Amino acid sequence: MKDRRNLFFVWLAVAVLILDQLSKLIVMATFDPYESVPVIRGFFNLVLVRNRGMAFGIMNHHQGRLVFYFLILLTISAIVILIYWACRQAQGKTRVLFGLGLILGGAVGNLIDRVRLGSVIDFLDFFVGRYHWPAFNLADSAISVGTIWIAIQLIRQGIHRG
Repeated sequence: MKDRRNLFFVWLAVAVLILDQLSKLIVMATFDPYESVPVIRGFFNLVLVRNRGMAFGIMNHHQGRLVFYFLILLTISAIVILIYWACRQAQGKTRVLFGLGLILGGAVGNLIDRVRLGSVIDFLDFFVGRYHWPAFNLADSAISVGTIWIAIQLIRQGIHRG
């Protein structure tokens, strides 16, 4: 990072990482596995779930060491690409760096869980009636928001160039 103004990318990633890990520690200390506590009845619960798959429960039912190591390798690869993009391609593009910081913090947060616990801790459970969105965590939220944010910025850049 040549420009000190771009260091907020790192600080944002660290802030997301800290909030993610603190929230997971609190949930693990407070809830039993699969215990569900209503926050907004009929819409939102807190629940402790261990996700061995990817974001939003993708591949959660595929057990085994091969899947475990594949997901770790995939996450590390994504982190390396994010750092490369931030250092080489996104210099001075503050809005893109904002999204990259969100994604990086979330990716590292989930990687820490997977390496330390063998799974990722999810606890946010949104639903309507019997239809549940897969449980997720703050890291997943940061990754999703960061991805959408970057897509919007890249589309805006393309429109301004075109």
